[in-house]
Amino acid sequence: MPENHARIPDSGHEGGPDAPTAHAAADTDEAGAASESAPAAGQDRAPASPGAGKHSAAPRTEPSAPSPVFVWLKEIATVVVIAVVLSFLIKTFLFRAFYIPSESMVSTLDVNDRIFVNLLVPEPFALSHGDVVVFRDTQGWLSAAPEETQGPFTWVQDGLTFVGLLPDNSEQHLVKRVIGLPGDHVICCDAGGKLTINGSPIDEGYVNGAEVPQIRNFDVVVPEGKVWVMGDNRNHSADSRAHMDANGGFVNLADIEGKAAVIAWPLNRLTVLDNYPDVFKNVPAGK
Repeated sequence: MPENHARIPDSGHEGGPDAPTAHAAADTDEAGAASESAPAAGQDRAPASPGAGKHSAAPRTEPSAPSPVFVWLKEIATVVVIAVVLSFLIKTFLFRAFYIPSESMVSTLDVNDRIFVNLLVPEPFALSHGDVVVFRDTQGWLSAAPEETQGPFTWVQDGLTFVGLLPDNSEQHLVKRVIGLPGDHVICCDAGGKLTINGSPIDEGYVNGAEVPQIRNFDVVVPEGKVWVMGDNRNHSADSRAHMDANGGFVNLADIEGKAAVIAWPLNRLTVLDNYPDVFKNVPAGK
């Protein structure tokens, strides 16, 4: 009888039961790699991801830093603009600078003093006896100012005056001390040579003591909306006494720019101006 021998399977035959799987796995990996590297027909190739490890050939250009000189000029310009705006606002609503051209207020104010005027007086804050005020000359107390020669930089001075960085030196303003308020009865002088307000004599400690004041007799009642003013340098002041033919010598409240508050220049005269409340503390209210 023929012998039965077990058949040895062919190792190279595909699909055999004992076929090794390593080659199939390798073939599968290679096919997968090929499918990832080669896109299917009809599809666009996807752009390379920045994280794929490749870098652009062209380096990024950083914006250049501004020049230090430009930065410095910009800061200076900003500071100047802020200063001008603040000065204009202060000059318009709070304080204004004026120049003293005459000796009518010596020794309280000297010639060439620069003062700051509080624009909140007489409105919204009321005037008081003894306040030093600056007012516009609407009654012709001053002679007409000569026309100034226009120089090449006059517009610069005018501009700085307008914004408040320079004092007003137009010489069309006056500065005096308020003696009589609306309703006051002011008389010069009593038997002792003293000024009286509503029948009460006052000791005027602010009057220039270098000279004995000359007596100019007057008897006035201050109308509503006006004040009676006099200079501290009585013998050298063309004040209400000298202009009784114009508006009775009174100054309209509407013409008052404000109350002189501080001597700002020269620095050795820097001081707050006093209205001497003790001088007027016994003065009764006017009618």
